[in-house]
Amino acid sequence: MENKYEFFIAGRARNKENILNICKIFDKYNISYYCFLKDQNNWGYGSNKQTPEERQKEFESLNLKSDIVLNIFNKDLEGEKSSKNFLLILPAGKAAHIEAGIAFGLGKKCYAIGDYEATDSLYNIFDKIFSNVEEFDEFLKKYKLTM
Repeated sequence: MENKYEFFIAGRARNKENILNICKIFDKYNISYYCFLKDQNNWGYGSNKQTPEERQKEFESLNLKSDIVLNIFNKDLEGEKSSKNFLLILPAGKAAHIEAGIAFGLGKKCYAIGDYEATDSLYNIFDKIFSNVEEFDEFLKKYKLTM
């Protein structure tokens, strides 16, 4: 499959503000990415007036096999498959960690940014874990030069 995006961004919807700030860095360097939050107005539930917590609780109340959940799943999976690299923004939930495993299994370069709660051997799937936004910004600046 051809890469449509340079990066797939995964994280916890409750961490919306941090994720969207990372998206701004990609925008600054004009690097393509897929981020599940960029299309949230078309998810088929919730509203912009809800807090990330309220919206997530509404999502969690949906049936796993509902059209809304399956559409989001398929769109996210397609975005991940068509991305060259994977970025996990910590803290992240179970779903984002599953996405990291999928990316690793697909042979994508995997990165993370933020603090992880505890050492886990499986965090070795990440080529690099950036400790802060500034470090990641520097990485993307150099990455842009190699594209």
